[in-house]
Amino acid sequence: MMKSSAFHGLKQLLTQSLFIKVWIIMFLVEFVKGSLLVTILPVYMGHVLKFSAFAIGISFALQYIGDNAFRSPAGWLIDRMGFRKTMTLGMSLTLVAVAVMAFSKNASLMVTACGLLGVGTAPLWPCVMRGLTPDSGRNEQFGLAMGVIQISSLGGTGAGPIAANFLVGRSYTAVFWILLICVGIVIMLSLKLPSHTGKSTKKDGHEHEHLTKNIQHLFRQIRDHLHISWLLFPALFLQTFAIGLITPVITLYVRTELNLSAQMYSIMMIVGGGLTVLGLIPVGKWVDRVGTRWFLHAGFLLAALSLGGLAAVRSLPLIWTIVICLSISYAFILPTWDTMLSHLLPEKERGTVWGLFLTVQGSGMVLGPILSGKLWDRLGPSAPFWASSAVMGTLFLIHIMLTNTHKGREMAEG
Repeated sequence: MMKSSAFHGLKQLLTQSLFIKVWIIMFLVEFVKGSLLVTILPVYMGHVLKFSAFAIGISFALQYIGDNAFRSPAGWLIDRMGFRKTMTLGMSLTLVAVAVMAFSKNASLMVTACGLLGVGTAPLWPCVMRGLTPDSGRNEQFGLAMGVIQISSLGGTGAGPIAANFLVGRSYTAVFWILLICVGIVIMLSLKLPSHTGKSTKKDGHEHEHLTKNIQHLFRQIRDHLHISWLLFPALFLQTFAIGLITPVITLYVRTELNLSAQMYSIMMIVGGGLTVLGLIPVGKWVDRVGTRWFLHAGFLLAALSLGGLAAVRSLPLIWTIVICLSISYAFILPTWDTMLSHLLPEKERGTVWGLFLTVQGSGMVLGPILSGKLWDRLGPSAPFWASSAVMGTLFLIHIMLTNTHKGREMAEG
């Protein structure tokens, strides 16, 4: 019965024109970013253009900062300009950024292009989240929709580096042209998005006042209508901070501390990622039916135990067990977390609030890698994993406190 219901819900989603466009846009943008950030730019800028490690580091930092810092402004623009103009503007900047990377060999221009890539792709998640959120009430299939969207995101992020690795050996020019074509397709799809989002885009008298007064009015409106616990904001930060702590060091740790071969590591990544992807749709459907509380409780606790285990064990069977548990934990967390956030949105300024949530959340991915290297150097290779485990444990406790409040109980039960 549940399987049939999930299939029916998935079939309904896949008949919605807006959802299909958003799904394809998500895949292609993550495909382009994955190709550039994981495979192309580190090698191209270092080995081909002979840029310094400092220039490469600055480039990547600007990309992450641009993506994160402009999510809130992107959400604000969605509420006023609509999906079509906001996404098209962002993707046009992305096209310019990729074109500069493809045809320029100047270090300053390449660094600027990386920052522009972050700014251009910043509207992606606010547009997606706002598009899945109705103007009033709740989307009863939000969990399922997020599961499918996460598959698109993870699929693009994984497929991009694989395709780029295959093509880079032949020609960097060919790879860049493929990426430019992908962004061109995204722009064409963006032009087909709705021109407005509904009630929240209507102007009131405040829209004609001075910009400073508009911004003051906006934050007053968010403060008055966004009735949430202050604990949500550290939770938003910690959710990605835990990932940021291990992202820069996971490959080095697996190869040097766990002594796994590149082939075994690749197999683990494929199996782990596959398990997460397989779990996203059924978990999303269950979340729509029973609420988010227990999935997030289980996900955070299982992630904390798994990351601690990864820091402690050296036996291959135990490592495999941990990889499987970690994959399951993220299948629980990914669609459920965003569903929980969707239940907290006020009636007005939904795009702006999504942008605010995503900015706070994304800051963890900016600061996590910075602390990760310090922990590795000063406390040893296992330290980032113990720290990430502690962060997930803290999230588990925060989530318990959130769901014990009146608003939290309403939110968790959906």
